[in-house]
Amino acid sequence: MRIDLHCHSTASDGTDSPAELVRNAAAAGLDVVALTDHDTTRGHAQAVAALPEGLTLVTGAELSCRLDGVSLHMLAYLFDPEEPDLLAERELVRDDRVPRAQGMVAKLNELGVPVTWEQVRRIAGEGSVGRPHVASALVEAGVVPTVSDAFTQEWLADGGRAFVEKHETDPFTAIRLVKQAGGVCVFAHPAAAKRGRTVPERAIAEMAAAGLDGIEVDHMDHDAETRVRLRGLAAELGLLVTGSSDYHGSRKTVALGEYTTDPEVYGEITRRSTGAFPVPGTGGR
Repeated sequence: MRIDLHCHSTASDGTDSPAELVRNAAAAGLDVVALTDHDTTRGHAQAVAALPEGLTLVTGAELSCRLDGVSLHMLAYLFDPEEPDLLAERELVRDDRVPRAQGMVAKLNELGVPVTWEQVRRIAGEGSVGRPHVASALVEAGVVPTVSDAFTQEWLADGGRAFVEKHETDPFTAIRLVKQAGGVCVFAHPAAAKRGRTVPERAIAEMAAAGLDGIEVDHMDHDAETRVRLRGLAAELGLLVTGSSDYHGSRKTVALGEYTTDPEVYGEITRRSTGAFPVPGTGGR
């Protein structure tokens, strides 16, 4: 089985619609794909409706969190999307995205960069607006060559010249809410240092004690040495190890299925979940 447990659609900051995502996942030879848009489950229904035969969908979301001033992301799988406490927290995070993006545009304008809020809103479309949409505007303006090049201290990285903070959930609260909603919680790309500051290993140990289920180890932002270190940490803490593409369509160079999760780990994730269940494809349109 080929299992990719971290993918984004136009419901947040990917460039494939949810329907296109599942069709492309099947074409890439995946057996299981997770739709984990940022702080939203809005793309799930479209993905389910289009799900090809032979492909299983894991519903989820990537939750925006912050600990001691460090931004981090928590992958939540197979939770009840209507559970009121987790739903309310996701809405708080989403509602802060628009003023945050507007603030980043204002800072860029102050730096002499010719981007507009209308441009960012057009790029985001129906998705939850975020930094990658502002980064795409910088690419359109010819300021940086790629979206990844916008995530530096010069521009949009944490603490960068045009960075603006937003409401982000305490990760211990996120873990509690996801578990309360019957889901499974995996710390996304925990050592992706090129994105900015990362949390220390002692914090991951504290999260494990609070109910964290796993850490995403095989990821494009982790080099070989980092993966070895994280595997050792996961074994020490009794955490599951996942691998995922973190696919964003054309917004990133990584391909669907470039990194995958072991079938036994996937099986354990499904065993632990009670809020929702994987959806088998029956031949969507």
